[in-house]
Amino acid sequence: MCGIVGFNGHVQAAPILLDGLSKLEYRGYDSAGVAVRNGKNDVEIVKAKGRLKALYEKTNDGLAMAGDCGIGHTRWATHGEPSETNAHPHCSDDRNVTIVHNGIIENYLELKEMLEKAGYSFHSQTDTEVAAKLIDYYVKKYQKGPIDALSRFMLRVRGSYAIAVLFAECPDEIYAIRKDNPMVIGVKDGNTYMASDVAALLRYTRDIYYIGDNEMACMGKGEVTFYNIDQEVIEKDVTEVKWDVNAAEKNGFEHFMIKEIHEQPRAVKDTLNSVVKDGKIDFTALGLDEDHIRNFRQIYIVACGSAYHVGVAAQYVLEDMAEIPVRVEIASEFRYRHLLIPENSLVIIVSQSGETADSLAALRIAKEHGAETLAIVNVVGSTIAREADHVFYTLAGPEISVATTKAYSAQLIASYLLAIEFAKVREKITDEQYAGYLEELQTVPGKIEKILDDKERIQWFAAKYANAQDVFFLGRGIDYAVSLEGSLKLKEISYIHSEAYAAGELKHGTISLIEKGTLVISVLTQPDLYEKMISNMVEVKSRGGYLMGLTTYGNYGIEDTADFTAYIPKTDIHFTPSLAVVPLQLLGYYVSVAKGLDVDKPRNLAKSVTVE
Repeated sequence: MCGIVGFNGHVQAAPILLDGLSKLEYRGYDSAGVAVRNGKNDVEIVKAKGRLKALYEKTNDGLAMAGDCGIGHTRWATHGEPSETNAHPHCSDDRNVTIVHNGIIENYLELKEMLEKAGYSFHSQTDTEVAAKLIDYYVKKYQKGPIDALSRFMLRVRGSYAIAVLFAECPDEIYAIRKDNPMVIGVKDGNTYMASDVAALLRYTRDIYYIGDNEMACMGKGEVTFYNIDQEVIEKDVTEVKWDVNAAEKNGFEHFMIKEIHEQPRAVKDTLNSVVKDGKIDFTALGLDEDHIRNFRQIYIVACGSAYHVGVAAQYVLEDMAEIPVRVEIASEFRYRHLLIPENSLVIIVSQSGETADSLAALRIAKEHGAETLAIVNVVGSTIAREADHVFYTLAGPEISVATTKAYSAQLIASYLLAIEFAKVREKITDEQYAGYLEELQTVPGKIEKILDDKERIQWFAAKYANAQDVFFLGRGIDYAVSLEGSLKLKEISYIHSEAYAAGELKHGTISLIEKGTLVISVLTQPDLYEKMISNMVEVKSRGGYLMGLTTYGNYGIEDTADFTAYIPKTDIHFTPSLAVVPLQLLGYYVSVAKGLDVDKPRNLAKSVTVE
């Protein structure tokens, strides 16, 4: 949610700030703004409601704003409606302090009351204006400089934040602080860059510093100094980001989502090969040895959204292969429950960004309860990655579209590999089965490509049903996990009401919603459950429902029941989600395109959810 950029260097800042903000559009926003310093002159602030295009027009693509030091922001409304007044940057009345802010200041009303008594007035409905004026208050009251004021701010404020600050007294510096919200800094060729996400910096540098919780940074021109909350200088290592800069561009595709759907074979292959060496799984880099794996008696998988759906699929695979109890938990529920986590438990946190607020909180709670933690994340150096005991990095590359596709697929592969290794170490599968599973996984990228080669049939079907009002997805076993993800893909980018149900629940209420023409999508890739799924489909059809079936090649008898059928190549039953999800991703995409919607930036949604 929201996006921050900053630049301090030797060229005009505003065009770079706008370019950085354009790379963060996927995070979700309803207004945008930039603030630029031209030497010792006052800060110039320009803001606009709506898409970034309006800010480009107001600033003549940034060329109308002089100065080589500045900050920018895309806002997703939390406190106050979307408006130019509520848009960032915010500043003190004399522009002594100008800030942009991601996150939520939980005690802002208390702070606002205190500041009003001190003579401050407020013009917006935001907690960010309170933050700006609190920093200004500390600067003027104690007169000990920016680092002291920011340290006092962090000690006084409750909530989550990533904040970039311009101080009138420091015309050639940008300051940054963070707690529970991402912030990265890059330095190259005498210029310093800052952003909420690595994707905004890839064009300029691959050498990245990650600011930790309760830390501060002072960005000069081509240099940066870090401080802890006690105002002591701290050293940080540079992380080289290996993502291809072209991965954050559309490269001829109409939307990022369809590009990222097509990148899934590569994401799956890279993630697979990152830990499979010479026909064996090597978790040395994860810090998971065989003694660790044998010791676990319970696994929890904790995540949000699509990552949660990965967990639902992983539960089936882990329990079936490794014969270890698994619970899948929604992170926002896990963190607020009275937890009874037994000894020798492993808590797996799944998050594309590694910054998801509820998942991060769940990780910390798990550690407080003495559980060992493993993160499956896509962003090197992210907060969840740094705080987990073990990290499995997926190699999906930057994912720009709000609706995840390739990150989801990479997470699935990671979960399969964990299941296979746990099963082998716990002696639940033979060496022959182990080798067979790994051999079959190597075929998954090619089978995804085969599905993509037949995408025109899905496009035709999507255009036919783009005006559907209600859509239901049905599945049993691991197909239910796929149904959950297919339903989410459709609803989040096409705005069609869609629900997924375990097919056995159909007769316990849901079937009352089926009427003539209702689209019902049935996923049936599991041979042992195929006939039961056919029975469920017949029940739907007898009530007038229109049936789409999704099954494996060879099950051609389904066409006697289904009105339209999509086929996927055969694979091991544990790995079918990696194939079955692709036609459902394409369905959601093509329905959204047919309706003329903004595929990559669906309304009200954000890529990285860093507030509760």
